[in-house]
Amino acid sequence: MSLLSSMNIGATGLQSAAAELSVVGDNISNANTVGYKAQRVNFQDAIADTLIGGAGPSQFPLGVQVQSIQRLLSQGSLTQTGISTDMAIQGSGFFVLDGQHNGVNQQYYTRAGQFTIDSGGRLVNPEGLRVQGYPADIVGNLSYVVGDLNVGKPTSAPNATTSIEIKANLKYNSTTPAAWDSTDPSTTSNFSTGLNIYDSVGVAHAVNVYFRQTSSGAWTWHALTDGAGITAGTSGVNFEIASGTLAFSTSGKLTTVTQAADFDPINAVQNQALTFTFGDPTAIAGNTGLAGCTSFATQSAASFLDQDGFAPGDLSSLAVNQAGVVRGSFTNGQSRVLGQIAVANFEAPEKLQMMGGNLYGQAPNSGIPIIGQPGQGNRGGIAAGALEQSNVDISAEFIRMIAAQRAFEASSKIITTSDGLLAELMQMKR
Repeated sequence: MSLLSSMNIGATGLQSAAAELSVVGDNISNANTVGYKAQRVNFQDAIADTLIGGAGPSQFPLGVQVQSIQRLLSQGSLTQTGISTDMAIQGSGFFVLDGQHNGVNQQYYTRAGQFTIDSGGRLVNPEGLRVQGYPADIVGNLSYVVGDLNVGKPTSAPNATTSIEIKANLKYNSTTPAAWDSTDPSTTSNFSTGLNIYDSVGVAHAVNVYFRQTSSGAWTWHALTDGAGITAGTSGVNFEIASGTLAFSTSGKLTTVTQAADFDPINAVQNQALTFTFGDPTAIAGNTGLAGCTSFATQSAASFLDQDGFAPGDLSSLAVNQAGVVRGSFTNGQSRVLGQIAVANFEAPEKLQMMGGNLYGQAPNSGIPIIGQPGQGNRGGIAAGALEQSNVDISAEFIRMIAAQRAFEASSKIITTSDGLLAELMQMKR
């Protein structure tokens, strides 16, 4: 080994230490980068096999060289943000993004889940790349094909009322009022209760149901609404959309129910079917007559009102579960599935190519993306309202920095020592 080769060995030490410092510096500078994965330098010794005379091969050291820069994919800590569109993956895998980055339009992968909703209602990252997943149709059925997730501008379609349920006690042996008059329902009935029902376009119609005792155990009922919303009606005048009778036994149990309905809302489906349920009349085998309306010697009062219609609604909030299913809640009280986040995994995820912007791209050694639902096939689950922090350990990085600095100083000492010896040789020649 010559003095010149010793200087070259020292130079390899300088280069390796510089590479280590560069990677450590990159780790430290990204200590607060969401989803960042730390890297480390792997070194290997360098040797040369040389034949010397008849003595056979000999190995001469050539210093050190960088073998690889390895990405460390350990889980970063999760920080709760309370923002529903912030997401983190607990376990292995990457969010899938599609769009243009640095002029290249392709599929990208990331652990940074700082997502928002763009003007088109799509879930996107800060750069505008579209989050990929399984879209849902208007009733919440998920697609099997991965695509953009449009979760920001859905609406909840209205539902026309078809069923109305009333539970009440109608006071036994009430005084029969004057003959029924729809223009003066309050004084020609014994009791009333009301609720809103909805037509096929979601317009609410206030309906009051009046109950009138005609004889002991026999009642009539009349459902009235303002004629302003009825095709044949007049504004400000009550219009009867349904009516019928109720009969009770001497023990106050509901025995029979009759009804007829004619609901023709303006600019909506005509003759909308309405079914009023007042309980379980004993005329039907197996019923008790006590599950709905009764007629006991207590004051008339409604205990339960319900109907199955609702108005249209706008999206009010989002919620994401561990399986990545995005569910929207609407202003009309309804909710439905809007889509499901997709997660990609790779055979060798540490080999993915860094693309900048917290993005990775597929590389020849990484394998192809295996995209599927979170929590399945070795893919991690989703933590909503949280972000995964960098997995950089600052204290460990500072220790590595000091070690690299000392290695740099030692390697430079090899060079200066070799230089001194060469200077001695040159002096001997003089």
